[in-house]
Amino acid sequence: MSNRLIGYQQGQGFLYRLSGASKLIFFILVSVACMATYDTRFILLMGVLAMYLFYQAKIRWKDISFVINLILIVAIFNLMMVYLFSPSYGAEIYGRKDLVISGWGYFSLSYQELFYLFNLLLKYFCTVPLAILFLMTTHPSQFAASLNQIGVSYRISYAVSLTLRYIPDIQEEFYTIRRSQEARGLELSKKAGLISRIRGNLQIALPLILSSLERIDTVSTAMELRRFGKNKKRTWYNYQAFKKADWLTLLLAISLLLLSLALIWVNQGRFYNPWA
Repeated sequence: MSNRLIGYQQGQGFLYRLSGASKLIFFILVSVACMATYDTRFILLMGVLAMYLFYQAKIRWKDISFVINLILIVAIFNLMMVYLFSPSYGAEIYGRKDLVISGWGYFSLSYQELFYLFNLLLKYFCTVPLAILFLMTTHPSQFAASLNQIGVSYRISYAVSLTLRYIPDIQEEFYTIRRSQEARGLELSKKAGLISRIRGNLQIALPLILSSLERIDTVSTAMELRRFGKNKKRTWYNYQAFKKADWLTLLLAISLLLLSLALIWVNQGRFYNPWA
């Protein structure tokens, strides 16, 4: 099992051959499209598209299971908070209140509230898989070049590239240190209690963070000595010009965004109302 949470992995397929800039623009435009509308039909379509792209990228479940489970926990917590603070919001949106569970007073659950919460959950399945796909199929240097292509300063782009390269290294170091500590008798697996595991992991993480800050300072000094940032522009070794597939990807992203905006006009609002 991989120790990395999320990071670039070499693979084969059309997603790996696309330019980082086209994938980044596609992710941004489709995310905006998914966030703009609550039309269940459109969001379901985007979810199916995201799952299809996952299948095409041949990303293994074990490589992303931890992140997906973490996001799922956050999503469920968010849905619970939305329901607790506004259990009648769905009824206000759809103009109707058909109770699933009555007798709970203020917290009575309606089909409309369930439908609204279902739409919220679907939004996670639209945007999160696309973000993971982008990170796992785009080389950090190409990601930096793509940011610079769309107008982001190359200084910021390079900082992002270094971060994406450095985070997996820190993760590897953390797991290496943890395994060596376990070999010395310090129990950090699920056999130990929760408090013991938290304390033991913090004892590893804090010194690792401090040593990482020292290395960041070393890298910054080395870049300054090489006059990094002197010129207004720079070239990129991993720069990839747009090809036919990239233009088709951009056309698809723009079409999906326009479809999302058109559905807002058709539905006379952001919400699709099956009870209308």
